[in-house]
Amino acid sequence: MGYIGNRPTAVPLTSADIQDGVITAADIGAAQVTADKTSGVIRPNAKPLIINGDMAVAQRGTSTASIAGGTYNDYYTCDRWSFTVDTDSSVWTQSQDTDVPSGYGFAKSLKLDCTTLDASPSYVLLQQKIEGQDLQLLKKGTANAEKLTLAFWVKSVKTGTYICELKDTDNNRTVSQAYTVDSGSTWEKKILNFPADTTGALDDDNAVSLEVTFFLALSSVYTSGTLATSWESRTNANRGVGQVNLSDSTSNNFWLTGVQLEVGEYTSSTLPPFQHESYGDNLARCQRYLFAAVGTSKRYDNFGTGVYESSTKFAAVTRCPVTMRAIPTLVSSSGTNEFYIMSDAEDPINDVTLYNTTSRRSIMIYNNDEASGTAGYGGYLSGNASNAYIHLDAEL
Repeated sequence: MGYIGNRPTAVPLTSADIQDGVITAADIGAAQVTADKTSGVIRPNAKPLIINGDMAVAQRGTSTASIAGGTYNDYYTCDRWSFTVDTDSSVWTQSQDTDVPSGYGFAKSLKLDCTTLDASPSYVLLQQKIEGQDLQLLKKGTANAEKLTLAFWVKSVKTGTYICELKDTDNNRTVSQAYTVDSGSTWEKKILNFPADTTGALDDDNAVSLEVTFFLALSSVYTSGTLATSWESRTNANRGVGQVNLSDSTSNNFWLTGVQLEVGEYTSSTLPPFQHESYGDNLARCQRYLFAAVGTSKRYDNFGTGVYESSTKFAAVTRCPVTMRAIPTLVSSSGTNEFYIMSDAEDPINDVTLYNTTSRRSIMIYNNDEASGTAGYGGYLSGNASNAYIHLDAEL
């Protein structure tokens, strides 16, 4: 038998059990469940609801600078974590960092560095979006709806009150909780409890149903009301009351890691341990949303094999390592001799285009304006420039 989390503590058998030679669920069930709940072993979800909560996977790269206003739900470094800067004049650098809380099994964190300040921001936020079909265990919108606990490690130069929000995008409902960064530039663990919501069921599909948001800066549009600590129809004024402005100084840095979303209400003494996945399992879950077919800055990284359909059109195909969430879009670099078609000769091309027969499992791309080869000849496509990349994007 395999276990979710840590191996449960053994429950002693009684003399009656040994005498009759029969061990039933009644013999061990109640005691074992009690022990498991106390130690935080039993979870209704086999895998973490938050993907890449330890920030270990960064398929797009490890650092992006000059992230400015007008950035909405874009992904830069750590997989599954989108970053938004509204019309603000603040500018940010995001990176996958090695600064982590010591002794808890984490090796990476997501770091945000404010490089140009904005004393009067609109909104800046970091979030993860979750598919509705992965959230049916919450039983939201029923009398049996579950409470939720969000836990994470945070470090910030700027002390004060910060806000985390859960947003039900299917029913436009939100709930928020505040936490305090007590000591500047010090790792602190936070545990936030969110109530159950008996209103509004989540859609059972592969679209976004829940947004887990870390607010970093907000205007009075989002802070002028009363913080919505119970679920309510979205009222902007109640979403981020008390939030500090992290964008008000270029000295402000912010780190996050060890993010976990648990079904149930927990305290620091009862919180289940963070589910440390293998890097391979974590990567595979991330690849449902982004497949770096040619990784960033991977010169000579091969996309796949293909054929010259004509002397000026080459098409190459590759299999995705996992089924993607949806038919992906192509995000790729371009430039002079960005890629090579390796056939009977080296054939440099500047860019690639996604074929319209692409599926969630098999990806085909082509070039029909720069390719120059022999019709019917095979070959493979690879990056050539030092920053060449081909990404297949199926993010929420």
